[in-house]
Amino acid sequence: MTNEPLSFPRRYARTQRFTSGAPRAFTVSPDGSRVVFLRSSSGTERANQLWVLDVPEGRERIAADPAALLGGAVEHLSPEERARRERSREGGAGIVGYATDTAAELACFTLSGRLFTAELRAGTARELPVPGPVIDPHPSPDGTHVAYVSGGSLRVIGAEGEGDRALAEPERVAAPGSVSYGLAEFIAAEEMGRSRGFWWSPEGDRLLVARVDDTPVQRWWISDPAHPEADPQRVAYPVAGSANAEVRLFVFGLDGVRTEVSWDRARYPYLAHAHWSAAGAPLLLVQARDQRSQLFLAVDPDTGTTRMVHADEDPTWLDLFPGVPCWSPGGQLVRIADEGGARVLAFGERPLTGAQLHVRAVLDVSSDDVLIAASAGESAKAPETGEVHVYRVNELGLERVSQEPGVHSAVRAGGVTVLVSSVLDQPGAQVQVLREGKQVAAITSYAEHPGLSPRVTLTQGGAQKIPCAVLMPTDYDGDNPLPVLLDPYAGPHGPRVLAAHNAHLTSQWFADQGFAVVVADGRGTPGRSPAWEKAIRDDLTLSLDDQVEALHGLAEHFPLDLSRVAIRGWSYGGWLAGLAVLRRPDVFHAGIAGAPVADWRLYDTHYTERYLGDPAASPATYAKSSLVTDEGLSAPAEPHRPLMIVHGLADDNVVVAHALRLSSALLAAGRPHEVLPLSGVTHMTPQEQVAENLLLLQVDFLKRSLGMS
Repeated sequence: MTNEPLSFPRRYARTQRFTSGAPRAFTVSPDGSRVVFLRSSSGTERANQLWVLDVPEGRERIAADPAALLGGAVEHLSPEERARRERSREGGAGIVGYATDTAAELACFTLSGRLFTAELRAGTARELPVPGPVIDPHPSPDGTHVAYVSGGSLRVIGAEGEGDRALAEPERVAAPGSVSYGLAEFIAAEEMGRSRGFWWSPEGDRLLVARVDDTPVQRWWISDPAHPEADPQRVAYPVAGSANAEVRLFVFGLDGVRTEVSWDRARYPYLAHAHWSAAGAPLLLVQARDQRSQLFLAVDPDTGTTRMVHADEDPTWLDLFPGVPCWSPGGQLVRIADEGGARVLAFGERPLTGAQLHVRAVLDVSSDDVLIAASAGESAKAPETGEVHVYRVNELGLERVSQEPGVHSAVRAGGVTVLVSSVLDQPGAQVQVLREGKQVAAITSYAEHPGLSPRVTLTQGGAQKIPCAVLMPTDYDGDNPLPVLLDPYAGPHGPRVLAAHNAHLTSQWFADQGFAVVVADGRGTPGRSPAWEKAIRDDLTLSLDDQVEALHGLAEHFPLDLSRVAIRGWSYGGWLAGLAVLRRPDVFHAGIAGAPVADWRLYDTHYTERYLGDPAASPATYAKSSLVTDEGLSAPAEPHRPLMIVHGLADDNVVVAHALRLSSALLAAGRPHEVLPLSGVTHMTPQEQVAENLLLLQVDFLKRSLGMS
């Protein structure tokens, strides 16, 4: 037996992309004395423990350990919990999420569908006797109760384990499994960033609860052909142009009183966000089906009536943002809006920022200021390619909290800020605990060192100054032009050009196989301006135009061999890779399409209709962006370019029908291609051996296709 070191692909998979052992999911207590977080015990351990940092002493301690609580038993997940983790792209194990009361004294979480609480000061944890499997528990603000979902019912139990009861149960007249209380529907969790379906009142005596009826949603069947003895999974999938789940809201008192919340659900069917704090009435954000109008509504919890606080309209679409809407402590509406060509922070009806910043998220709102994450706007004095910074904003101006070039975020309470920073020249993320701008503690990361460092240049390419990252082999001497691999995502919500070390690890590994790797964030990607993001409305193929422009622009400054150009991508990037070799064989000589959205008519409502509209009203728009229609295959019949299609058979987001229809269309058109089916793999590829070998097979395909081997 040899003791050869593990390859990068194997280590990359084993360490969950070098995220295992890194602290995450921070909560700061209102008095600033404790920081609660999750972290596994090593860089190869997937199971997270619940930790507490006592800020005055700078001491870290375990508040809950899954191994001890489960007695070493293997963790088992319900289908509902697996689905929740797939929506959030959660690849970890153990305690993957938790919630605390207002004082951050009591935390609750699930393990194997069982409900546990942890007393964060004492460091003790215990199981509460409830029917399972339990999903998404949250303690009341005062810590006296825990609400959770089980079997489609919203249930409540006392924090000491007494009085468990159902507060809201699916009606018996509904088809089994079609109605649930307290859970986010598929489209909210997958596309709106809303993973919750219930919210406690500040007093802890009532809850705002979503009732979801997915009876109108068409059913799809997802099977595993490698196991024909197993029944297929039946899922409700709201494909573009079809019916969504019906979502209603109720206020439930712990005394059993039930009041329905009313708004114009016919015109504004999407419940995009809900917020309930001591600063004001329950606050809703509801959207129209076409996402071009939305209302901010305040709810009277006694009567269920709503009043409009603000309304937005946009001729293209309205985006949703983390952390908003919410109330300030003084009762002002805090939101992010597109005004005057810029994405600004709005406080009440007044913008507090201008075109110098492109606001991405609201992190915290205090009586003194608003903490935001933002990148440089188009009017900034100098470009900050790939950077995201944390700022304090109020009526007097703004102050940058993060200083070093990189990607930063933060959590704040009680005068303490947890600043999470990723930079180019250090692996992973550094976590500082700040008070009055000065570091008072740091939270340790156990993540492994990747063993390679990106040789990356952040720059801009083409006349549009497209944000780009260029990576060269570690040992490259600069003498000869290199074969080129474009490695984009290049779609909405997924920036890849980041001033962060670990963001470029896989690209650097490909570069070390002999490629010059180019990552370009063209129109449609976030972080630059509203117009930049919204340019792709009705024509996603602009993403391909920008990849070509960036490539040719960079070739004027970097040693790129344009006679050997390949492209690889996953999901939107997989669609883009397929589009590249089919539409522009004059530029691209090989492509790898991973989980490609080959036919946008098979993708979900909220995402697809935002960019392409209603497929019944705009069939030509869908055809133009499709890989499987006649227009999708209308590129010159010659030259044929090698294309590898990779897809997980268990994918319930971009279902494998996309890859199969693409393969059938290519076969009918006489276009050679390869198909690599991944048995048991979802839209993620968490399996260690699969993830490793998938990278190795891609390199082999690229070298064969470009004549490098």
